[in-house]
Amino acid sequence: MDVLITDDSGFMRDLLREILEEDHTIVGEAENGVEAVELYQEEQPDIVFMDIVMPIKDGIEATDEITDMDPSAKVVMCTSVEQAEQMKDSIKAGAEGYITKPFQKESVLEELNSIAAG
Repeated sequence: MDVLITDDSGFMRDLLREILEEDHTIVGEAENGVEAVELYQEEQPDIVFMDIVMPIKDGIEATDEITDMDPSAKVVMCTSVEQAEQMKDSIKAGAEGYITKPFQKESVLEELNSIAAG
């Protein structure tokens, strides 16, 4: 599967890449929502891992833009536990699921497989 990773933290992007690159192709990494939307248009990934809180354009706005462009887009939000309210907004924006930080390999792969199957 082709995956786009979006997070303003290089450490978090590295962590996700390590978890995913064994079985999936990382087609791009973005540091903010603007880059995520641009890379989505260029690469058309199968799935996007999207951080919620980012500079310039947050993950909710970027998800909204991506799903408006491509209603079949599959976006998984990356959230810290205290962002429950923002998760609701993410689902409204078109996210299909979420994973919580710190990322655990098992839960990341479980979410990815569940969305890929659905």
